[in-house]
Amino acid sequence: MFKFRVSDIIHQPNQNISIQFEDLSGEFPVYKSGQFLTLNFQFGDREVRRSYSFSSSPVLDEPYEITVKRVDNGEISRLLHHKTKVGDTIEVMEPQGLFTYEPSESNHQTIFLFGAGVGITPLFSILKTALTAESNSKVVLVYSNSSKEQTIFYEELLEWQAKYPNRLHIEFIWSNVKNLLKARLNREYIYELVKSHLKDGESAVFYMCGPLFYMDLVRFTLLGMGFPDEDIKKETFHFPEEEEDDDEKDEEPVDMSSYEVNLRFQGQDYPLTIPYNKTILDVGLEHKIKLPYSCKSGMCSTCISQVTEGSVRMDYNEVLTDTEVANGRCLICTSHPLENGTTIEVY
Repeated sequence: MFKFRVSDIIHQPNQNISIQFEDLSGEFPVYKSGQFLTLNFQFGDREVRRSYSFSSSPVLDEPYEITVKRVDNGEISRLLHHKTKVGDTIEVMEPQGLFTYEPSESNHQTIFLFGAGVGITPLFSILKTALTAESNSKVVLVYSNSSKEQTIFYEELLEWQAKYPNRLHIEFIWSNVKNLLKARLNREYIYELVKSHLKDGESAVFYMCGPLFYMDLVRFTLLGMGFPDEDIKKETFHFPEEEEDDDEKDEEPVDMSSYEVNLRFQGQDYPLTIPYNKTILDVGLEHKIKLPYSCKSGMCSTCISQVTEGSVRMDYNEVLTDTEVANGRCLICTSHPLENGTTIEVY
């Protein structure tokens, strides 16, 4: 763990704040554009972690910065919005996440960034990094909001556009405009944008961050246009405090058995009994094992592990490919064993 001090709090539109930090230890690892920072809070014996993407860029001389949306019933978001102040110290974990852009001066490509609302956060980091650290790549940002007034980083983005007029195009999409064809992103709009900014034979990569339906629209349109899936990257935000309306939660699970598993972590074996209604991570934390985790919802890569014996099922997975799952990879934050003797190696 590392100690960060809050150096500034900037109020943003649409119930968001940007929090800037300084590293008190001087040993915080270099992060990559697109990664997230996990904040760690201790309330008595209860530990709570929340992850927020960096909106700052590692290639610029600027403070570490995250942007946090206020969630009405969110324990940590309310704390950050209403109680956190400049000078406060917060415990953080090392940077994590696979949604990254690593610049290279030899790159000559078009980077398409599709974002909605607070989904701009990791994309802004990628945008600044690509424009600063590369000379030949272009960036196209497609950014959806309800209005100009609710657009996070609006003025800053205009400054970047003015600084790189030939390499940066920003397509602001506001749902309150009168031209309904340009009020929301749709299949035809995506097709038009890509075709107008990408010549035949030019290479491109795509990054997107926003609601699941938004990213599905972008991804399926791009796949239909012939772009390979490996060039389409997405980051999913999840607010643990938000209740989800999911009819399946009321259904009784098919298998209500408890299973014995062996968890291998940092050279030690931990025999655990996992009841049907708890994940492997839940039980491990109950036993005070300092397992790696962050989102607890199958949307980051922090708790990736390897099943070496037996099998598991995952409630949700936004990280691992079908091939990785078939080869035994799992996310212990959403995993349940399916048989006794299951052995899991935690990285």
